[in-house]
Amino acid sequence: MKKLILGMYVCLMSALLIMKPSQANESASLVAEAAVNRYVDDIYMHLDFCNNTRIPYDVFAKACHGYMNLKYAGKLGNDKNILTICDFTKSSNENRMWVVDLAQKKILFNTYVAHGQGSGEEFATSFSNAEGSHQSSLGFYVTGDTYEGEHGTSLRLNGVDEYFNSAAYDRGIVVHGADYVSNKFIKGNERLGRSWGCPAVPSNLSLPIINAIKDGSCLFIYYPDKTYLKTAYWLNKKIDQMPMDEMGSDMRFASAIMPAKKKDTVLVYSFVDSHNKETNIRAKDLPVLKLPLF
Repeated sequence: MKKLILGMYVCLMSALLIMKPSQANESASLVAEAAVNRYVDDIYMHLDFCNNTRIPYDVFAKACHGYMNLKYAGKLGNDKNILTICDFTKSSNENRMWVVDLAQKKILFNTYVAHGQGSGEEFATSFSNAEGSHQSSLGFYVTGDTYEGEHGTSLRLNGVDEYFNSAAYDRGIVVHGADYVSNKFIKGNERLGRSWGCPAVPSNLSLPIINAIKDGSCLFIYYPDKTYLKTAYWLNKKIDQMPMDEMGSDMRFASAIMPAKKKDTVLVYSFVDSHNKETNIRAKDLPVLKLPLF
């Protein structure tokens, strides 16, 4: 799959040589976006959901976008290919949390997750970053370490979306188990129990979930809030580096470098191996590609 993406990428980028610089930059951005979308499509198509609820594709794509940005900004653990998604567009009576192993392309957990008391009843509709709001906070988190608290083993969360969840650590927003996150509670109350803002999970699953996602993995709490979707940094930042392939090297998107003669554009492809050694290849030095490639 990675070879397919690389082949398409090199072919399309070669066409930019005949374009003006402004056209080339715009086209390069479109090619980069297409490569990312193809990569996300491949993961989603091959995810082993078994009997679990499927993650809505648009939510998964947004989660992957932020995950990749955080990964290559050095915010996540090097060995952490785990992505946790909480879809708060869904009823709390549904299994709306997924813990995904992106490397193995399988769902590790799909279960209930609570939202804050201040966010709503069965559905979460209000969100806040403020202390005392008892509301859930949207956005991307990086998991921290564990501690023993009121709810047993709990997992600290570091909110990385400024203005949306950056106060999570100070608010004590953590992943913990709770008896009110259960089918039994739903049957007696017609909805899942609520927390003070924490993404609480079923007590019988809390320890295995925490052990799977602790120490530097990505957690994403989603709701289609217009302000968040428009302004959140990690969600909107353009991805400038592709995930590693099976050969242990990754592909950075080509950059257009302007020499002294403004009418010429030199495209340089940069490849980084697993030892972080970078090799630059000029587009004109690449072999001529003949269509069709497939």
